[in-house]
Amino acid sequence: MISKNIARLINEQITHEQYAAQYYLSMSAWFYAQDLDGIAHYFRVQSKEELMHADKMFDYLNDVGEEIRMGAIAQPPHHFESHIDVFQKALEHERKVTKSIFNIVKSANDEGDFATISFLQWFINEQVEEESSASQLVTKIKMVSENPSALYLFDQELAQRVFTPDANP
Repeated sequence: MISKNIARLINEQITHEQYAAQYYLSMSAWFYAQDLDGIAHYFRVQSKEELMHADKMFDYLNDVGEEIRMGAIAQPPHHFESHIDVFQKALEHERKVTKSIFNIVKSANDEGDFATISFLQWFINEQVEEESSASQLVTKIKMVSENPSALYLFDQELAQRVFTPDANP
């Protein structure tokens, strides 16, 4: 139903999503070490979402009868320069993920693979939301990072995030 090229790109994206999960978990660990458990929690939830994205792609390949190939996941960085650095890196990473997904969509479009284009529409919408959220958080952390009281409130705000598995995996 889909080409070997599209299957290869989606398999690579599964690895990218799994790396993202590890990257966000590393960010979470960094914030736990800073005693900012709310922000750490936020990144733990972000990690779970990335694994859910990988699962969706895994299931899609299975549904269309393509081979699923698990790629090696690189070790993410574990040291960050500052609170702001972490959030800026998260935004940069989301932008890379968006480009990668757009590349799959472009390839699927070039091949007339409308099933994959339809499947990836959810991811396109998700990336718009992810980049917007990450950008807002960069703005907020820049405002509060040097103010302990404001940072405390920001930490408490991010502690409220709840992981909600997608109802349509």
